[in-house]
Amino acid sequence: MGNIFSTIRKAYSLLKHIDLTKLEALSRKVDLPKVMDAFSQLDEKQLNGLMKMIGSEGRQKELPPIDGDFYRLGEEALSEEDRALQLKVRAFLEAEVQPIVNQYWNKAEFPHEIIPRLAELNICGLTYQGYGCPGKSNLMEGILAMEMARVDTSISTFFGVQSGLAMGSIYLCGSEEQKEKWLPLMQQFKVIGAFGLTEPEVGSGAAGGLTATARREGDTWTLNGEKKWIGNATFADVTVIWARDLDDGQVKGFLVEKGAPGFAVEKMQNKMALRIVQNGLITMKDCRVSEKDRLQHANSFKDTAKVLRMTRAGVAWQAVGCARGAYENALHYTRTRKQFGKPIASFQMIQNHLVEMLSNLTAMQTLCFRLSQLQEQGLLLDEHASLAKVFCSLRTRDVVSRAREVMGGNGILLEYNVARFVADAEAIYSYEGTREINSLIVGRAITGFSAFV
Repeated sequence: MGNIFSTIRKAYSLLKHIDLTKLEALSRKVDLPKVMDAFSQLDEKQLNGLMKMIGSEGRQKELPPIDGDFYRLGEEALSEEDRALQLKVRAFLEAEVQPIVNQYWNKAEFPHEIIPRLAELNICGLTYQGYGCPGKSNLMEGILAMEMARVDTSISTFFGVQSGLAMGSIYLCGSEEQKEKWLPLMQQFKVIGAFGLTEPEVGSGAAGGLTATARREGDTWTLNGEKKWIGNATFADVTVIWARDLDDGQVKGFLVEKGAPGFAVEKMQNKMALRIVQNGLITMKDCRVSEKDRLQHANSFKDTAKVLRMTRAGVAWQAVGCARGAYENALHYTRTRKQFGKPIASFQMIQNHLVEMLSNLTAMQTLCFRLSQLQEQGLLLDEHASLAKVFCSLRTRDVVSRAREVMGGNGILLEYNVARFVADAEAIYSYEGTREINSLIVGRAITGFSAFV
């Protein structure tokens, strides 16, 4: 008998939520006696569920946070100090870069106004010892590359050229005098650097096929040739140029300052990816460089390769950031976009895409974490960096493709913050060595046979 009275009381409480006006309107739509009869058939558990549903009406469902670090790798692996730096850089990117990045990407221009603020973060040349550099871990460097690419891959590329390729060439191959002159200024962004290796007809074959030449006459070198796809080139204060010595056939590095006679830069136009990066076509016609501006410890392409090995790991981290940015923006979209009366994130096929994206992203992150550990331990080999570049750039393509897919037609609009990642993933896929070239590096390491032509 008690259960019956309890059920009646709850049914009465349920009906109290409906005022008389609404009750009259409801009676014209439904058979109220049948409704009451249905209520009388409900057990206590069913009535409790109905009451809970009515009580929660109007309250927004609390959703889990959007976080592409599903295994909490960054949170667990970093010290409190480094974690604070990561979040500081993230806050800067979200507050000062995210709001303007689509505008600059669309115009194919660089937001020079962010450079002083980047300098204030004190993250340039992050892993180098001395010369005003922070001396942080390789893992921290990778995570910050990811954080930048998570907001925009072009900004990450600009930073990678400055901090990695340009500063790295001087740090690894320069004399002590050259390091003292350039690195502190570059670390503070008072000097912007570029890295000139790729040529119009020479990309993957740079190791043995550079056509840019250098001839020494006394204490002066004369450079001739072209360089293409050179990031930061249009506004760089100093450009590292790699050219083949006509006397011994070896590749050597040179520091060419802005305005040097015989050194001309033309901005490359009509790119579909990395549109913020200012790539240049460099032409050198009897460009004269002093012997003191030759990188004193760059005597063959093996020395160039040291720089590429270091920065290729950073490109793998960039791929992670690009994928993470696409995934997180797509997840946000699917939770707010409604079709058929509810968020599309509640549909099975959409959830399947999101899980596939997160699976790829998490695999990429764990691979790059181990890569940075090897780098920190001094165990990083060419094939380690190449495997990461192959896998991460390939998986990024899949992630950004699915991100665009779950967004439907809106996925191709800049305002939804996925279209940039789709386009920029294509550039990541090719630079710092194509998938095929990096695959051959790994293949040579595991088989003992070189498949290079």
